[in-house]
Amino acid sequence: MLGCCLDKNSIRRLIESSPPLVEGFSDITTQLQPNGFDLRLSEVETFNDPGVFGPTDKERKLASTSPLLFDSDHSLHLDPGAYRITLIETLNLPLDLMALGKPRSSFLRSGVAVHNAVWDAGYSGRSQALLVVYHPKGLILARGVRILQLVFFQLKEPLQQGYGGRFQHEGL
Repeated sequence: MLGCCLDKNSIRRLIESSPPLVEGFSDITTQLQPNGFDLRLSEVETFNDPGVFGPTDKERKLASTSPLLFDSDHSLHLDPGAYRITLIETLNLPLDLMALGKPRSSFLRSGVAVHNAVWDAGYSGRSQALLVVYHPKGLILARGVRILQLVFFQLKEPLQQGYGGRFQHEGL
């Protein structure tokens, strides 16, 4: 059915196609969900300065960041605040598929949110998102933790031209 959320079997078929919908995952049986696919944490960065946004793209400057280092146990303690995260998996969305990401519920239940934008049809890359720690005592997390569930939606019709913005092929 067109214009609907994809189920587990449909997602698996697209992962097994060429190019695969998702690349670089560690365990399809754990990451593949009834209505989505769990993406894992690769990197965490702090913000150094403010972003600048004017009325046109020429007046846009993203905030610079600095990486945080995981300890010898591959974990990291984060104080309350905002962090930019990079995900491990690479996505290859066909022209008839878009996606939305939601934080895994265990993060929400621990005072942590993951914010992200729409993954447009035709996008390919290793995405980034915003992690916000609201819990006053912070958060301890490990590299490779499943942090975000991506939900895929079939478009009624394929686009003639997919995503072509500045983040196409990011992280590749």
